Amino acid sequence: MAKKRIHFVSLGCPKNRVDTEVMVGVALGANGDRSGWELTDDAGDAEVIVVNTCGFIGEAKKESIDTIFEMAELKKVGACKKLVVTGCLSQRYPRELSTQMPEVDHFLGSSDMLALGRILDDKKNTTPRMLVGNPADWVIKASDPRVVTGSSASAYLKLAEGCNRSCAFCTIPQFRGKQRSRPADDVVREAEQLASRGVLEVNLISQDTIAYGRDLPKDRRASLAELVRRVADVKGLEWVRVFYLYPETIDEALLDLLANHPRVVPYVDMPLQHASDAMLARMKRGHGKDRQKRVVERMRKAVPGLFFRTAFIVGHPGETDADFSELVDFVEWAEFDNVGVFKYSDEETAKSFEQDAKVKPLTISNRWRKLMSVQRKIARRKSRALIGRELDVLVEGPSEEHDLVMAGRHAGQAPDVDGQVYLGGGEVERGQLRRVRITQAADYDLVGDVIDEAPRPAKKRKVSLKVLGAST
Repeated sequence: MAKKRIHFVSLGCPKNRVDTEVMVGVALGANGDRSGWELTDDAGDAEVIVVNTCGFIGEAKKESIDTIFEMAELKKVGACKKLVVTGCLSQRYPRELSTQMPEVDHFLGSSDMLALGRILDDKKNTTPRMLVGNPADWVIKASDPRVVTGSSASAYLKLAEGCNRSCAFCTIPQFRGKQRSRPADDVVREAEQLASRGVLEVNLISQDTIAYGRDLPKDRRASLAELVRRVADVKGLEWVRVFYLYPETIDEALLDLLANHPRVVPYVDMPLQHASDAMLARMKRGHGKDRQKRVVERMRKAVPGLFFRTAFIVGHPGETDADFSELVDFVEWAEFDNVGVFKYSDEETAKSFEQDAKVKPLTISNRWRKLMSVQRKIARRKSRALIGRELDVLVEGPSEEHDLVMAGRHAGQAPDVDGQVYLGGGEVERGQLRRVRITQAADYDLVGDVIDEAPRPAKKRKVSLKVLGAST
């Protein structure tokens, strides 16, 4: 009997990506053996289409809505019989979407990943259309089914759900709930499972990673540094990377791991959001520019060769020309390796929505272009400084831009958000970790020749998934 086909579209951040991978695991079974279902890359061939949405900011919401309507058309011209919408957008606007999108057969929220099984197993179509539950009801567990998508050698590992911060511009706690940290043993168990499947790189993520464990009972609490060390000690892993650190005092033990542990990558992602005291106060970030400078200086000093990624918002209510100039000066001073710049989105349920002194959209766009231009020059200089150096590169597969060229990433390039290394000078396969000498550099991407002769074994095949967006 022919299997039914299911297609997934994952929008937004890596945290959403993990949720989608859990739903892929639900669809296929923990070991890819769910009776009657198989993945398809072609949405037109799928009987069920699942769109995991992002609802963080205006552009992400628009992308989610456009994608839903695009997939809904396949109920007319494709094989689609059921369209399922999940994630943050449906968690945030369940009633509105239910009324305005009659094409959608089922809605799941941001914590209802396992409920997809009810829909797939329902042969009599009796499952309720609205399955949006309480976002606080679920925290991912190592025992949950999950199929890693994309590069088979790299995976995200979620440490917690939700967030306890109250940043003025952010609505995420409203539809993701308060922070719920996973027990350290469960995180390590999943890291071991990933390593057993051939994963070499684990990227530790949550909404507020620096706060990991603070919400757990004292007898089950572990520090972030302790958890990172335990994950890095898992046999088979080569790179462990830490994302989304809030800019507060960093534990000495964590700095020591970043500086000295052979498998903890000297890479930090720390969204700073702004550098003007006035703006940081209006954003309700709980600190000022001086503390941010101290954090940057301390980390640079403690971790030789640190790759530092951050993110900023331009155009937040109240941002003056002087505030923006402070931000530009700060970026030029800090010389970050990678910077994401976001245009402020005026979200109706965010605290900033009620603030005065809104910035005009044209001004926001001009400031975005200016800051990106400043950072591009810094990135170009840092990239060129790598010419002639030998780096370990994780081979991810054929380049999306050039099918005949293999591409990978060095330790200072995180998946999905940073540049790549295009490879020449030797035969390579997806999933290998190879030694590469850098020969050319663009603003963000590099070109290098493979120089080692004893590659590590290629890993398992990748499972593809349509992934769009990069919102944080």
